[in-house]
Amino acid sequence: MNKLPFCCFTLILMVACQPKAKEKFDLLIINASVVDIADGKVSSGKLIGINNDTIRLVANMASTDRYDADQIIDAKEKFVMPGLWDNHVHFRGGDSLINENKNLLPLFIAHGVTTVRDMGGDISPSVLQWRNEIKEEQLAGPNIFTSGPKLDGADPFWAGSIPIGKLEEIKPALDSLEELNVDFVKIYASSLSPELYYQIIKACEKRGLKVTGHIPLSADHFEAIEFGLDGVEHLFSFLSLASPIGDSLKQQNLGFGMFPQILESYDEYLARDAIAKLASEDFYVTPTLYVSQVIMQLADMDHSTDNLLPLIGPGIQQTYKRRLKQAQNRNLEGKQLMLDMDIRERSLVLPMFQAGITILAGSDCGPDNSYIYPGASLHSELELLVETGLTPREALSTSVISGPKFFELDEYYGDIEVGKVAHIILLTENPLEDIKNIGSIDLVLKGDQIYDRSKLKALKTSTKMQ
Repeated sequence: MNKLPFCCFTLILMVACQPKAKEKFDLLIINASVVDIADGKVSSGKLIGINNDTIRLVANMASTDRYDADQIIDAKEKFVMPGLWDNHVHFRGGDSLINENKNLLPLFIAHGVTTVRDMGGDISPSVLQWRNEIKEEQLAGPNIFTSGPKLDGADPFWAGSIPIGKLEEIKPALDSLEELNVDFVKIYASSLSPELYYQIIKACEKRGLKVTGHIPLSADHFEAIEFGLDGVEHLFSFLSLASPIGDSLKQQNLGFGMFPQILESYDEYLARDAIAKLASEDFYVTPTLYVSQVIMQLADMDHSTDNLLPLIGPGIQQTYKRRLKQAQNRNLEGKQLMLDMDIRERSLVLPMFQAGITILAGSDCGPDNSYIYPGASLHSELELLVETGLTPREALSTSVISGPKFFELDEYYGDIEVGKVAHIILLTENPLEDIKNIGSIDLVLKGDQIYDRSKLKALKTSTKMQ
């Protein structure tokens, strides 16, 4: 009798009965309720597998027995969503405040902010060093996209800015930014002529550099966009587009002195027409509502008992005095003008969003901007965006989705799905139901760096000692 076929059958049967090897991950998040910011849905009972800093699996809990991991996080009764982006922050104040700026970095993580867009200052070499150290996980902080030094006119408003007073100074200015390997270009435009401003934008467009910032009050938004402007920070410059005398006031070079007449002649229909025209372009607007609110109330609000104030270095606190003094010296007419401008600016947000302009959530936190605390101020910004009429989902999209979109990185950020970077926050409450629930942070995951409640608390209490 030939026993070979029987032996082969036995061997096949033994192999078939062997348990299948489990797929191994560095980290598994189990029992997750995944918040999809794009479609506003929550998918419960999910399993998330992560290797290094990338999501490699999103599956149903029914398949748990197929997978194993070096570490497991149980997200039962937790809401899992991508980390927040603060799209307008500043690190500045000169060499004496470098360490105090650096000590602010953990505060972003403590509030679920895993990425920031630095809009320029005067300590760019340090910021660029932090950017690299954070990427190498040698420093706790959010990923940093930075403009490096701002570009401004011959008489810059902010220290550290690169002055451009004539056409031939544009090339070396942009050369220097490219040598620094900045992520985009920020134009402040406090003393730039419209002509030089347009030429800077054209030069950025030719080099393939993203460019955003302020618009000279005498310049034309639509011309700037046509030349390649990608975005505008703050909303005040848009008010002139809603006035029938806006163009003539611009030509008079009145600066901020034109706004009383702008507001008096403000036309809602003109505002809608301008928004529709802006929306025909791929264009970004960062409203920075919260900083305006705080500045308006500086003279009347006592911030001495703010919970986060003790975590702000004494040197940075000294920079708060400039705006505080301005607020205390502001007369009733000036206060009313600020209030009226703020009301009009807020009224632009919802129609801009609905028209298809990409809104970016940004806090404008940093030295000089009094009591605008890293991380917490972005939460406040999101709340104000909801007050303008956006839903919580829409407000969150201005941070989580719009931020990566500006840098054309939406393939890697903005959702909990395979191939995305594992910048994740766990919340105890659903942020789609109430935007204030974004403050219910239970855990922050940034690649293979895990910050649970105890570590998050430590970040908030040890900031000044780093």
